[in-house]
Amino acid sequence: MNIILLSGGSGKRLWPLSNEIRSKQFIKMFRREDGTLESMVQRVYRQIKGSVGEDTRVTIATSRSQVSSIRNQLPHDVNVCVEPARRDTFPAVALSCMYLAEVLHVDPAEPVIVCPVDPCVDDEYFDCFPRLAELAASDRWNIALMGVKPTYPSEKYGYLVPEDPQAPVSNVTNYTEKPDLPGARALLAQGALWNCGVFAFRLEYMLGRAAELLPYTKYQALYDNYADCEKISFDYAVGEKERSEGVLVYDRKWKDIGSWNTLAEEMHEDVIGKGILDQTCRDSNIVNELDIPILGMGLEHVIIAASNDGILVADKHQSSYMKPLVEQLSPQVRYAEKSWGSFTILDVGAHALTIRIRLMPGHRLHYHAHERRSEVWTVTRGEGTVILDDERREVAPGAVIELPIGAKHTILAKTELEVIEVQLGDDIRVDDKIKYEDPFPEGPEAANA
Repeated sequence: MNIILLSGGSGKRLWPLSNEIRSKQFIKMFRREDGTLESMVQRVYRQIKGSVGEDTRVTIATSRSQVSSIRNQLPHDVNVCVEPARRDTFPAVALSCMYLAEVLHVDPAEPVIVCPVDPCVDDEYFDCFPRLAELAASDRWNIALMGVKPTYPSEKYGYLVPEDPQAPVSNVTNYTEKPDLPGARALLAQGALWNCGVFAFRLEYMLGRAAELLPYTKYQALYDNYADCEKISFDYAVGEKERSEGVLVYDRKWKDIGSWNTLAEEMHEDVIGKGILDQTCRDSNIVNELDIPILGMGLEHVIIAASNDGILVADKHQSSYMKPLVEQLSPQVRYAEKSWGSFTILDVGAHALTIRIRLMPGHRLHYHAHERRSEVWTVTRGEGTVILDDERREVAPGAVIELPIGAKHTILAKTELEVIEVQLGDDIRVDDKIKYEDPFPEGPEAANA
């Protein structure tokens, strides 16, 4: 079975914990049985492998900015189809299907299931996937979808009207994407289901639809010209127009987590991180990634979220409307997870920038130099090897390394390594970097920090 997980998002609805690099699906907020926290993408991947089987081929369609977070949180053998630009779900699905066919050499007759990476569901949700794949592999319909019984009329979801509302599997007679409220009420009166964004088809079907709707029929050609594609969702481009569709009814828990309000409903505790809510607080939560405590008193229906990117204090309902306001804030990303670890911007001054770099064991920075700034590294945790102008030095907590302008340098983590980097200069830029030949050619992939 082939599953494509769509991992998009601009990171604004769960600010300040999410940003352009770390969207909501990478925030670790869900408690595992062992007490540790996991993210949405980790939970969904675990549920898929547990319900559908370890041999299931999972491919994640995502933007370049999210690849490092995926590599950081999921096994390194997971397939990643990189979208060169944001062009909504239809181009993403088309590119991913061409990737399956041409890069992974998947049989065109095999079924493919497309699923969002961030549903909040029980394991039974993914137990339905083998049945969905069977429906897609048959000649009964071109597309098989999953529909959820609605609990209220909503303008946020698409709707599927089954021919037989009582049957577990039925023809779809009406596919409507995000109607207005009166339209949603009318659809509910017809026995409509919420479209939960899961759809299945034979790979050859989607390759054919892509050839009809896009000017590029090969993976590399579409990849190279991706930014020229129309921004359009799968629902509008294909779903609403297809007349051979069936729906599999899922009558259990399903929630689309798109705001702090809905996410807070799924949190297993009121406080994550350093914080206290006094006994007068009602229906309130603290999510704190900072190393300083937050105290809440007398709060009702309030979310407090804090990270290095900012602090949010909001009524839970009102937090659903925060996106336009977040767009007015500084776009600088102060925290990001990478395939090699993470970085956090601690302080920004007129002539200095302070960053905390965390490297996982076996990873390192590129061997590089800077033309406009010097740096000072202070090792605060772990052990590693520094190379400065081709000379090696073993380092441990307390080690201080001065890196003059023009000096070639890198660091390799033997254990999990934490370094405080202070950049000094009048013109500090991200692109001030000259890369040199790798001094560890036999080692793992270098960190592009």
